Amino acid sequence: MRPVELGPNQPRQFYRGGDAIGAFRGKPVQDAFRPEDWVAAANPRFGMAEDGLSRLPGDGYLRDAIEADRETWLGPQHADYFGASPALLVKLLDAGERLPVHAHPSRSFALTHLGSRHGKTENWVILGTRGAEPTVYLGWSRDLEPDELPNWVAQQDTAAMLERLNRIVVAPGDAVLVPAGTAHAIGEGILCVELQEPTDFSVMLELKGFDLDPAGGELGLGRDLAVSCVQREAFNAAALAQLVRRAAPSDDGPLVEDALPEGAAPYFRAQRVHPRGGQVRLEASFAVLIVLAGEGSLAGDGWHADVSAGQTWVVPWGAGPIAASGKMELLRCLPPLPADASRDDPGSKAGG
Repeated sequence: MRPVELGPNQPRQFYRGGDAIGAFRGKPVQDAFRPEDWVAAANPRFGMAEDGLSRLPGDGYLRDAIEADRETWLGPQHADYFGASPALLVKLLDAGERLPVHAHPSRSFALTHLGSRHGKTENWVILGTRGAEPTVYLGWSRDLEPDELPNWVAQQDTAAMLERLNRIVVAPGDAVLVPAGTAHAIGEGILCVELQEPTDFSVMLELKGFDLDPAGGELGLGRDLAVSCVQREAFNAAALAQLVRRAAPSDDGPLVEDALPEGAAPYFRAQRVHPRGGQVRLEASFAVLIVLAGEGSLAGDGWHADVSAGQTWVVPWGAGPIAASGKMELLRCLPPLPADASRDDPGSKAGG
């Protein structure tokens, strides 16, 4: 087993974007509605059998390869807890326009109403921005009255929703955690890596101006039940600060550093890896690697791979420990450790 380079995987979406992904990868996009690149995706888009799944060289699906040999791909401890699920979805996302206000269900809501062990907590790692004030919207700035959100959704009062969301100006290197149930949106001009739980569950609060099917935006649950997954309580300043990890670039910092806010651990992990012309040792793990800058190499027992900026790789646990060398920067995206995931897991390990 060795790491496998993955090419673009950009299913068509309802919103515009994708040019920044094409520039990052050095490969043009098909059209203006390819704003997401699903990297090492073992789950499809909501309501679809295969759309969104990543293919391995040779045209087989990564999902099927993992299901056929889950312990080699994921490691025995992970496979014992999560089954054949990587428990992780990674995307490159380029917002060519502001995304609509929406939210994602929690694990407990998903288990009860959607038959899924996974909800959809997510995290944005900002890679690049365009415009004078690149902004994300995260959670309410004050508690909502019981009827406010249902009325805004029914009337499609986008102005009211945006006015009451917290606005956060972001810069490359920042990381923003989006807990399940949190109303949010990504502003125009932001390129990010999006780490998520492995589902495509979205409750669309804003439909106006987008080519969206209302029923799909309700996950087939009906509007009232779907909207009930959205948190109505505000984030105070302290709580909001815990969801944002600001970039702290340094030429003499650690070779491997955590990239996400601490609260992300039950759902996913990520590390920035900076060999700085030397070598960094990485333990064996299923991982998704995004080469952010520079070039270098990865090496293990009996294998070697040259890597460069714009590439994405999936690493099986069976590839063993890895030596990363060269003048490059990697974002190493990892699933949660079972001990961390269990802190917010209403399902059992048999449900993986």
